[in-house]
Amino acid sequence: MDVRGGSGAGLELKHLRCLVAIVDTGSFTDAALELGVSQAAVSRTLLALEKSLGVRLLHRTSRTVEPTTAGVQVLARARLLLVGADELVAEAASGHRRLHIGHAWSAFGRHTTEFQRRWHHDHPGIELRLVRHNSATGGLAEGLCDLAVIRSALDLTPWSHAFVGHEDRYLALASDDPWARRRSIRLAEVATRVLALDRRTGTTTLNLWPESERPAVEHVHDIDDWLAAIASGRCVGVTPQATAAQYRPDGITYRPLRDAGPVPVHLIWRRQDPHPAAHAAVALAIDIYRAAPHTPTRPHR
Repeated sequence: MDVRGGSGAGLELKHLRCLVAIVDTGSFTDAALELGVSQAAVSRTLLALEKSLGVRLLHRTSRTVEPTTAGVQVLARARLLLVGADELVAEAASGHRRLHIGHAWSAFGRHTTEFQRRWHHDHPGIELRLVRHNSATGGLAEGLCDLAVIRSALDLTPWSHAFVGHEDRYLALASDDPWARRRSIRLAEVATRVLALDRRTGTTTLNLWPESERPAVEHVHDIDDWLAAIASGRCVGVTPQATAAQYRPDGITYRPLRDAGPVPVHLIWRRQDPHPAAHAAVALAIDIYRAAPHTPTRPHR
């Protein structure tokens, strides 16, 4: 049999599965039974693979089938490719059985646990996963999630989106700060402090204050930097209720900002090929926020 000059053109997964089946079962007959085809079909498939690759893959006698030196190498690669293909199929099949919701700083704040519990009860066949990603779209633009919770100022035009509700603003400060003993803080007072500000994913901008009365700023890169700057005592931070609910490390206290406007919360998702459960997630979030309006809650310490 002349199998020289192969280019790999026309190589298919069925060719690789046939080779693996022959070697694993030890015969063309048993490979045919495993694959559910005729023995002649197994022979033709192997011949097509050898012609495609341009090498002989098996030594065949009346009693045994052994891979050639080239066959051993091809067999090893074939097993890896087949595993990868099977994993790809499994991921594609399970894609709609998982719903990934992304967020930059926090998911649904104090509503997160209720959202998770109700989702599990109402949609037991769709696993919910919350994904934190430090980008403006909470990982949606990067393909890491199916929907994303957005609180920062963002052009929503490229996305399908829904307004979910509002969250009150809080001041985060070091627990040994004199202001930590107060029940609430006025927004104008913050202008006398140094403000930790995340320009990429944060919800706070200097537009909250008149141009002539804005605080000094220390720029940070993410929630971890923000918390560290505040815990050190050199900065304070302004943030939605969701942050106060989700991040309560030792050394940081949250107090309501009594004269600051609330933060709007949106869910966004891709216009093309949305997850089938996207609208159910939006409806649940809206229902939960509507049942718990953005009235100031007891500060967390």
